[in-house]
Amino acid sequence: MDSERRPFVAWSKAGSENYPHPADQHVGKQIATVRVQSDVSQGQLARSIGISFQQLQKYENAKNRVSASMLCEIAKSLDVPVSRFFEGLPGNDQKRVEARPLPVDERLDFIASAEGRRLIEGLMNLPPRVRSRVSALIAALGEELGLADANNETADECSPAKRKTA
Repeated sequence: MDSERRPFVAWSKAGSENYPHPADQHVGKQIATVRVQSDVSQGQLARSIGISFQQLQKYENAKNRVSASMLCEIAKSLDVPVSRFFEGLPGNDQKRVEARPLPVDERLDFIASAEGRRLIEGLMNLPPRVRSRVSALIAALGEELGLADANNETADECSPAKRKTA
């Protein structure tokens, strides 16, 4: 028997039936991340793998577990290896090296929020040309506000009140 093998341990937590497993949450978040990075909507991905977009939402939010065969279908549809969904999962390493957590994408949290879903639904109800213009307007506003914030920070640092306290 291999001396490096660890004994199998079955974990059970009282009352954990109602909470998704951290691995299921991680995989769901990775599905959403890859989907958003691939510029694919929930509806598009769901149709390509033969499920409802509500079911895909449940996978992404870890309300339902993703089967191995479904994970293969999702990976094939998004053109990524299945292993991509497990990257950064603690304990999922081949050389027993500390796994690096993937950066959290705030956009996913917003998209999953009620406000984000309302915004997306509203945008989807617009004609494509108008939707494109609204998207460009939002991007321009974000850039302007970012520049204004940067200028205010610089102006604050140079203000006489700031110099006296420095």
